[in-house]
Amino acid sequence: MVRRVLEEAQTPRAVATALGVCERTVRKWVQRYRQEGLGGLGDRSSRPHRSPYRTTAPVAEQVAALRRQRLSYAAIGLTTGLSKATICRLLRARGLHRLPRLEPAEPVIRYERARPGELLHLDIKKLGRIERIGHRITGNRRDHTRGVGWELVHVVIDDHSRLAFAALLPDERQDSAVAFLDAAVAFFRRLGVRPQRIMTDNGSCYQARAFARRCRRHRLAHLRTRPYRPKTNGKAERFIQTLCREWAYARAYHHSDERQAHLLPWLHRYNWHRPHTSLEGLPPISRLRLSADNVLRLHT
Repeated sequence: MVRRVLEEAQTPRAVATALGVCERTVRKWVQRYRQEGLGGLGDRSSRPHRSPYRTTAPVAEQVAALRRQRLSYAAIGLTTGLSKATICRLLRARGLHRLPRLEPAEPVIRYERARPGELLHLDIKKLGRIERIGHRITGNRRDHTRGVGWELVHVVIDDHSRLAFAALLPDERQDSAVAFLDAAVAFFRRLGVRPQRIMTDNGSCYQARAFARRCRRHRLAHLRTRPYRPKTNGKAERFIQTLCREWAYARAYHHSDERQAHLLPWLHRYNWHRPHTSLEGLPPISRLRLSADNVLRLHT
């Protein structure tokens, strides 16, 4: 292109027509050659000289810091207001776009109270109500039932013994939380365990004044987990996983009432017969060291 213009004296328009480009392109390359010689004909970056809307360095560092906390692109976008494409570009430049490339997670700190009743973990799991066998069992999407509502299973587990209790309640409001607390305290006292502390998340039902008054009546110290730190209440979270896998989703229930009828038998098996990994294969009731008379009285 340059040789035709400078050596063969062809016009830029004629050269542009022959090579299938615009006349402006021909003039640009000729000007580069005149100013820089052969070096001016090399490839150059298409990056603009100025980027007024470029993501600033502090925002890019914030994105990287959030990613190191294992946040998803969507969660980072809600915090920073950036698009998913921008977040992906920033993380890819730092090698943080894939979770396996992040630094190892912080070590797990395990703890266990010395005696039963020192600390009870409380939590709530939402379960969809059942009117008939749904599409997860039949595989037919037309069997999906809408608008049947929810029911809440409130759970409590003892930190030392792993003894657990659960009850299905219609909601997660303060009245239900208070009623479950009464039932949980009565359950442990029947087994000779005096609850001293409870740990919950920061749900509204646990922050209600009625719940605080009931804790004082039972002489319970109320501990709360740090916000967005569910592993602090990890024993309750782990128990909920077992509850869902071995009871809530263990069989094809025809109705919610049928599922509820299987809850107490499953709890009895969990506390008295099911081997627990963290207890060296023994059931939770073994941590209470009950006498033979108490075992006969309580094992119903």
